[in-house]
Amino acid sequence: HRGSMRNCTSMGVLTQRLARRVAACVLLCAVALPVAQAFYLPGVGPRAFTDGEEVNMKVQTLVSTETPLVFDYYQLPFCAPEKIQDLPENLGEALAGDKAHTSAFKAKMKVNEYCKTLCKRKYTAQEMEEFQDFAILDYRVNMRLDSLPLAEMNTFTYEDKPTEKVLIYDLGYPLGGHLEVSSAAADAPKGADQYVLNNHLRFKILYHPFDSSDDDKFDRRDTDGNYIVGFQVVPFSIEHKYNVWDEAAMPNVKLTTCTQPPSGQFETHNPMIINHKEATEVIWTYDVEWERSTVKWGTRWDVYLQLTDDKIHWFSIINSLVIVMFLSGIIGLIMVRILRKDFARYNDSSLSEEEREEQNRELREETGWKLVYGDVFRPPPMATLLSVYAGTGCQVLIMSVLTLVFACLGFLSPANRGALLSSVLFFYVLMGVPAGYVSARFCKLVREPNHFKATLLTATLFPGVC
Repeated sequence: HRGSMRNCTSMGVLTQRLARRVAACVLLCAVALPVAQAFYLPGVGPRAFTDGEEVNMKVQTLVSTETPLVFDYYQLPFCAPEKIQDLPENLGEALAGDKAHTSAFKAKMKVNEYCKTLCKRKYTAQEMEEFQDFAILDYRVNMRLDSLPLAEMNTFTYEDKPTEKVLIYDLGYPLGGHLEVSSAAADAPKGADQYVLNNHLRFKILYHPFDSSDDDKFDRRDTDGNYIVGFQVVPFSIEHKYNVWDEAAMPNVKLTTCTQPPSGQFETHNPMIINHKEATEVIWTYDVEWERSTVKWGTRWDVYLQLTDDKIHWFSIINSLVIVMFLSGIIGLIMVRILRKDFARYNDSSLSEEEREEQNRELREETGWKLVYGDVFRPPPMATLLSVYAGTGCQVLIMSVLTLVFACLGFLSPANRGALLSSVLFFYVLMGVPAGYVSARFCKLVREPNHFKATLLTATLFPGVC
């Protein structure tokens, strides 16, 4: 009894100490709560631009849905600044080939500009043929501004609702396209297909004031700055004309095909047709329009992440679930019937002596599941490779779970470019420790003595193959 009382006394003392520590931790958290502050992750925090401040448009890559080949922006002879600077990139951007460079495009906060000239270049027939090849393959040019990707607005209609139109974002803008001809020209004898070059871009930049509490209130000048919440483009193909080319007036060279501010309208013009048989002069121009938006900085990525088809395919989901449940039920029914018959032979005590003798004679011949129990519990012939598979599967599973958890917590924001791929690689390398442990334990389970070999293969086999 004294021993029991001592044990109870010591348990009571430990409980009191634990309660005091918990109370101290709760009190400390309560004291620190008022002074706690939220923070933005590096690279994803908002930046406010003051009126007239220069914003830098960055150029990236050329991608196509027709081919997996990705090209750098300056692999084609576009207009370039005097000095091209490669912007810093993380591991994820480097592996994905998502490089960004400075560009010749210039814009100032809330300053509308029209018919600005980038450059005038004389292209050879070979360079024009290269532009045509990229236009045929539907290559799109990717740019970004304040971490927002450039997007082209297009309309999308549902098959069952042809009158309902939905605006969707297509990343980038097409480098060129097929020349659209009129109905009269379409009836004429067909020749070679012609393609046009989109040499004029009209950028539409959406902004939201820094201190705007009322979205319907418009301040002529927002002294605290503005957030960039949208980056759109409308491409045009214009064969620019001019009377006298004044290089000293760059980038405001007077062209006869487009009107200077404030209208920004185009005069009658022809498209910039790509002629791959002879040298061609191309004038690259652009417009910049600013528009105040009610979109807040925290929700500016919603338009990029929305689905074009908001209808969930419930029929396909339910159909798949029904098929899985039906097949599982059939397999379970077959197994139950086989096992029930065998168990009935072992557990039935109401049999007569003759029936028992007959049952014993049948039991001498193995039937049913007894034919495979030896194979089920026998060590596999390639136990080391099986252990490697188990360890690598555990590694990939934990990596995927951790990546999803951090993504749900907001650490892998799309504004932080390359963060997703970097985190996947980091977690994959970090989860090599539990992968080696699982491989070693699995080796012990299947009676494989060479644990070191399995652990080494877990660390080198799949990363070496991939």
